[in-house]
Amino acid sequence: MQYTKLGKRGPKVSTIGFGAWAIGGMNWGPTDDEVSIRALHAALDNGVTFLDTADVYGFGHSEDLIAQVIKERGKGDVIIATKAGNDFYYAGEETDDGYGAIQQNYAKEYLIEAAEKSLKRLGVESLDILQLHSPDLEKLERDEPWEALTILKEQGKIQHAGLSIQSFKESEQAHLLDRHHDLLDCIQVRYNLLERKAEKELFPKAIEHGIGVIVRIPMLFGLLSGKFNRKSIFEGDDHRKFNLDAEKLDSYLNKMEGMTELYERYSDWSPAQIALRYGISHPACHVSIPGGKTPEQVSENSAASDMPLVTLK
Repeated sequence: MQYTKLGKRGPKVSTIGFGAWAIGGMNWGPTDDEVSIRALHAALDNGVTFLDTADVYGFGHSEDLIAQVIKERGKGDVIIATKAGNDFYYAGEETDDGYGAIQQNYAKEYLIEAAEKSLKRLGVESLDILQLHSPDLEKLERDEPWEALTILKEQGKIQHAGLSIQSFKESEQAHLLDRHHDLLDCIQVRYNLLERKAEKELFPKAIEHGIGVIVRIPMLFGLLSGKFNRKSIFEGDDHRKFNLDAEKLDSYLNKMEGMTELYERYSDWSPAQIALRYGISHPACHVSIPGGKTPEQVSENSAASDMPLVTLK
């Protein structure tokens, strides 16, 4: 496992992290808490020191599982990055669009309250990183979310402030790095072999301001692992029913068909590992956060940290 500093002011982190959305038990199909806990242990055993979660993942359950593992083995050098702003505490069923009853809430008082609840669930005195959870630009143009992060930092309730850039809004939200670079220690962004819009404006600004970059969806919801085809079906509450519907799946698979040479060039590595290593091959990027529901997945993912640089040409 390789390690790096998360931007100019961020903590030292493993270059492959653990994305803890799936273990929350919602939106990713069936999960088993005992297996999820073993997966977390496997991540730490493989040198992973960066765990990315959110209060909304499983409506607090993902944070609960992480807290259980940290209590068992001690926090040590582990960095826990969580998120707030997707309000499930006060949302009604009418706001359920497939992820459960959630509403965006970036009011200052709410964000402070949500951070305090995450502190309690995680059993820590200070959150290593708190990220605004993919807000609409209109909410980010207001002062309140930034004031909340500032207050939480001043009170010592968070060590670092982050922004999870809304998917497919990488250019539209890039100017926020210019405006808030003194406060923002890191950003999280959707970036992978098939979705590289962040390279145009967002990554140059992150480099300019020394802001750390966390890469999410590095395997495009598992698609880049090579295990899906046009007949793949997602059932139950699995969000991939609409994020990888038949039309999107066909489009992505068409693009993957043109990547044969890439996979041949790195034939000693699995498609998943190639995708993960690509995610941290850009000079702006520091840590990639694949999800992992089993110890076996986590071990394969972790090995990507030691791969050579992956380039498209």
